[in-house]
Amino acid sequence: MKLKLYNSLSLQLEDFVPLREDRVSIYTCGPTVYNYAHIGNMRTYVSEDILVRTLEALGYKVERAMNITDVGHLTDDGDEGDDKMLLGAKREKKTVWEIADYYTKAFFKDYDELRLKRPNILEKATDHIDDYVNFIKVLEEKGFTYQAGGNVYFDISKFPRYNELSRMPLENLQIGAREDVLPDKNKKNPFDFVLWFTQSKFDNQQMRWDSIYGEGYPGWHLECSVIAMNAFGPRMDIHCGGIDHIPTHHTNEIAQSESYTGEKWVNYWWHAEWLIDNEGKMSKSRGEFLSLAYLKSLGYDPMDYKYFLLGSHYRRQLLFSFEALDGAKEAFAKLKARCLALDPPVKTSAYWKAFLTPMATDLNTANALTVLYDCLKDTELSSGEKAHAIRRMDSVLQLGLFEEKAIDDTLKEEIEKMVEERHLAKLDKNYGKADEIRDKLVALGVQIKDSKEGTTWEMN
Repeated sequence: MKLKLYNSLSLQLEDFVPLREDRVSIYTCGPTVYNYAHIGNMRTYVSEDILVRTLEALGYKVERAMNITDVGHLTDDGDEGDDKMLLGAKREKKTVWEIADYYTKAFFKDYDELRLKRPNILEKATDHIDDYVNFIKVLEEKGFTYQAGGNVYFDISKFPRYNELSRMPLENLQIGAREDVLPDKNKKNPFDFVLWFTQSKFDNQQMRWDSIYGEGYPGWHLECSVIAMNAFGPRMDIHCGGIDHIPTHHTNEIAQSESYTGEKWVNYWWHAEWLIDNEGKMSKSRGEFLSLAYLKSLGYDPMDYKYFLLGSHYRRQLLFSFEALDGAKEAFAKLKARCLALDPPVKTSAYWKAFLTPMATDLNTANALTVLYDCLKDTELSSGEKAHAIRRMDSVLQLGLFEEKAIDDTLKEEIEKMVEERHLAKLDKNYGKADEIRDKLVALGVQIKDSKEGTTWEMN
């Protein structure tokens, strides 16, 4: 079965044809580790994991690289705004190195709790300073750079296809158009971007390195090009990221990378849409933001959130609300209870092709979940055959449908209190309240059994 994948460069659903027959090279833009990742960030990583696991299910060997941005990323992608790492350090009264280490660990805690497969190539931006300088030197020798005000800039006038990916007229990409962002007066063109800073408005910039261009630090866009080329050479199959990377970051990556190599760099550009709330795109810049840890503190399991995400296509904006998350939590608890109640697996090929068909059609997880439910309802399959088929589906979805949920003492105490409240409500013949409590217990994954001897419960 062939994978059809939407290519942001062509705006077409295309048959996926890898550069090498038996394996696929994928680069995914990693986190900027100055704060916790918000749940909108994690949507992209969940979708990328689905892409990787679908490719593996289709028989490909996947080689995947990802960067950890621990230097040089400003709050505005166009070289303006504040340094994100410095903001984190000031906020928490730590060094930028301490901030990077702490939030890298926090990111991968969320990553693991969402059952995402770590890339086999994982690189910190700060480990490649010499590589960036050498990359800039080649661009300089080829005539794509200029120096002004102590900084080294990429000259986009030397790369005519600069807005090929974004398709946006340059006036719509205007940098410094906002009153709160001052333009860089050293630039010949407002869309030129910095490759190496020696002079910036940050007097206390802690991350600086010696180079042939002076003591300074790299521009943000460099790291992805360099780390990807170190991993895969001058060409690769798929480059992933959020849709917000298209106008500036990925546009700049293409310009510098193809100027460096002189050839096409990436065959398929893949982008996940935003998770939005009632105010629009979720981001850290608005102040308070939703993290996976915060959802957990409210009683949601990471798989509740992941199930919510998989109900929508990765290329559609998804509106987040706690009402929607509650619905996903309840539906997931019921699904998991049904899966755990199945007999031991009995091998069958039924439903695997039916499941792979929507997954191979641009990762349609919503339709794939429908196939899973169809399998559960199929009266011609034995319980064990259903278990085998769904376990195979879950190897791609990674929802942990057959894993018993560990229960801590606090949750156990809460459940027992609710069971007692339900018992008292039934004694008072307040059946409406009893049913309400039962529904809450079911949403927590609790199975209740009433008998003459009393009420017992167990986790699904």
